[in-house]
Parts: sequence; C-alpha cells; structure tokens
Amino acid sequence: MLKTEKEFFKTGEVAEIFKVSPSTIRYWEREFNMIKPVKTQNGRRRFSQKDIDKIRLIHYLIKERGMTIEGVHQYIKNKKKVGDFEKLEVINTLKRTKEFLIEVKKMLDKNHHD
Repeated sequence: MLKTEKEFFKTGEVAEIFKVSPSTIRYWEREFNMIKPVKTQNGRRRFSQKDIDKIRLIHYLIKERGMTIEGVHQYIKNKKKVGDFEKLEVINTLKRTKEFLIEVKKMLDKNHHD
C-alpha cells in the first residue's frame, strides 16, 4: 500500500514522517488546537491527512524557518485573517500528489526491470 492511500496515521507514524519524536507531535497537538486527531476507544490518536498537512506547516515554520512556538501562533493567526490556509491546502494536495506519482513511477520502474 502506498503511504498516500492511508486515511489515518498513528502518532509514531506521524513522528517518523517528520523525523521528530512522538512527544513532539503530542506537544504540537496540545499547543495548536487546529490539529485534531481522532481518538480511538482506547485513547490512541489517529491523525487525518488534514492533520498531517497542518503538522507539515508547523514543522516547516519551526524546523526550517526557525520560528518559535509563539511566532508560529502569530503566523497562523495572521494567515487565517487573509485566507491563506486555502492556498496552503492546495499546495499540500499538490505535494501529496507529487509524492504519490513518484512512488508509482518507482513501482513501474521496478516492475519494468524485473
């Protein structure tokens, strides 16, 4: 199964995607109320693709742009005002589509060479 086909991701899987610890994912969930994983009956978190997209933004701002948590809060507040989240959703959808197509190409190349 291609990773882009998954509907929900466990905390550990999300941490692996972003190369951070599961506790970092849980911290960002507490810190940013826009991340809303579904909780199973036994309390385990399941993150949707929309949650992943929001975490991707937070990860980018903190790890790549070097923003503080407070800086990210301000950034998100300002972006909500001007409606840029719709643009970010389109960008994230395009990134997922690209990742999916790269994986398909790899599978096709592998099958072609076998």
